[in-house]
Amino acid sequence: MEIELKKQCKYAMLVPTSMGIRITPVNGQPVHCSDTFKMHATSAETNVASVSSFLGLPVKVLTTFVKGSPIARLIKDNLASRHMDYEGVERDQESPWGYRHQINIADSGYGTRGPRVFNDRAGEVARSLNVKDFDLDKIFGKEGVQVMHLSGLIGALSAETSSFCLELARTARKYGTKISFDLNHRASFWKGREKELREIFSEIASISDILIGNEEDFQLCLGVEGPEAGGKDIGAKIEGFKGMIENVKKSYPNTQVYATTLREVVSVNSHLWGAIMSYGDNYHVVEPREIIVLDRIGGGDGFVGGLLYGILKGWEAEKWIQFGWATGALAATMLTDYGQPADEDQVWSIWKGNPRVQR
Repeated sequence: MEIELKKQCKYAMLVPTSMGIRITPVNGQPVHCSDTFKMHATSAETNVASVSSFLGLPVKVLTTFVKGSPIARLIKDNLASRHMDYEGVERDQESPWGYRHQINIADSGYGTRGPRVFNDRAGEVARSLNVKDFDLDKIFGKEGVQVMHLSGLIGALSAETSSFCLELARTARKYGTKISFDLNHRASFWKGREKELREIFSEIASISDILIGNEEDFQLCLGVEGPEAGGKDIGAKIEGFKGMIENVKKSYPNTQVYATTLREVVSVNSHLWGAIMSYGDNYHVVEPREIIVLDRIGGGDGFVGGLLYGILKGWEAEKWIQFGWATGALAATMLTDYGQPADEDQVWSIWKGNPRVQR
């Protein structure tokens, strides 16, 4: 059984996002004692979409830019290099204290020294994302989109982006586009807006076909009873997640797929990586197994990207989670936040545990 996707669409996937830059010290060093850094364009939602775009499916990004900014130019060039179309208005910076693209400053960690991430989002231009800046009837009706992926990060960024994501979801539903929603709860984004965001997230979830999140995401975003987050008993986490999903199904019966990753950190560079997914009446579980980690940021997005790619390709459900597990593991081997698969065979080799050289 497969998810029935809309036919004759220009785009396989659409993602609304806030593009920014990530600055990372070289050689796994901490931020505070480094003088050499690598900078690249990034966002959680384009991390997800990169799996499909690198494997040849057409992807479109909705965002906004700072007019005349060299960072905006870098971002546009990066999206083009990832084979993604993009659309977004350009806003005047207005003053040196005005709009800018978000900055993510990340220490990847090493060995027993854990990663540390500092987000600098003052003046973030994408907080002004507005449904009036896009022709949604053209995007969903004339061009056509098979799957739209939303993230709770964008949904909670500001009152404007919350309304933007809600209208996107309503329009996608009207035109038969499948909706993927990664709840991605961030306490700092929700502070003082809990009631408002709970209502918005609940409406989006009610019309979503795919819901992604950990135990905490489902409980804090949707108010669904579930197990305590954390702990190292993977078996208990799997059973707890299954029980919570059964509770979610009662409140959100339109959803077809529920998924989350399972991660136990042995050291910064060695993780036990697994996943669990519910589709229909069946659960599919990838028991955690060791992966080597160069940089963990983006691994969860990589998983979602691979899962959605499997759905877009019309594979059987068991392969969705397998491919997602492998694309998440792939992203963890790269210095960008997103996996850049060479082809499907490379991903399936990761799933099979075959790191042998190919000549």
